[in-house]
Amino acid sequence: MSDERTTETENVADETLAVGSRAGAVEVPEDVGVQPVDTSAMPAPQAPVDADGDRRPILELRDVSTHYGLVAVLRNVDIQIYAGEMVCLLGGNASGKTTTLKTILGYVKPSEGEVVLDGEVVNGMPTADVVRRGISMVPENRRLFANMTVSENLDLGAYQRRDKAKLAEDRERILETFPRIRERLKQKAGTLSGGEQQMVAMGRALMADPKVLLMDEPSMGLAPILVEQVFEIIQTIRSLGRTVFVVEQNANMALSIADRGYVIQTGQVVLADTAQNLLNNPLMREAYLGEL
Repeated sequence: MSDERTTETENVADETLAVGSRAGAVEVPEDVGVQPVDTSAMPAPQAPVDADGDRRPILELRDVSTHYGLVAVLRNVDIQIYAGEMVCLLGGNASGKTTTLKTILGYVKPSEGEVVLDGEVVNGMPTADVVRRGISMVPENRRLFANMTVSENLDLGAYQRRDKAKLAEDRERILETFPRIRERLKQKAGTLSGGEQQMVAMGRALMADPKVLLMDEPSMGLAPILVEQVFEIIQTIRSLGRTVFVVEQNANMALSIADRGYVIQTGQVVLADTAQNLLNNPLMREAYLGEL
């Protein structure tokens, strides 16, 4: 990669790993068929524990309120995510889902409460520091850099890492997990199908070796058959020990593979339960699953 391209990469990588770059969504060609993945290649991290041996949340929002000016966007939000879980945050448009992610990532500073990552309060830190401490993001609409190659997009995910030997191992594992990516390494990201772009976005996020993988609307803009495949990949990655926090409007699909879920409306968590209990909750079924 040239010096000029490297400088460009470093300038944009923080936003890419977080909520997504301002470069805009890449136009994608029509998806054609399901591509293979091999998630058996992914390693499983260890679950954190407190000094007394108790299991603690790897990511926690404690009574978080966030304002844009005088407008309260999040109000007293409490969320706990434990290592190895898949937890989903469900809600409609303008419910506070994106602001929750921005607050976790340091794009927005909470006016009250704390964001705690692996026992450390991280609210108020720059996004780059939050990412360095173990948060990685698969943005809505993938947000790849269309004129950069697949390989260069993957490199963005690891630009803060200095453990070169392990980085090479992780890159190989990701290419084993997404063999289609290996076939496209020299191809411009903007020429990939939507399903292939989603794999690259996941691979880029995993290149950071995160403690928590955030995903913003992973089903957005994909054909139904590819939506099913994407959630199968998420489920298998989580089953191998990765911690996944998914923001999603497709409640049926998200709850079908999640351990637990939260429902947010107008900035407040109104329901929190196991995924199965939420699927069976009459209020949930009426409001989000379309059974009016």
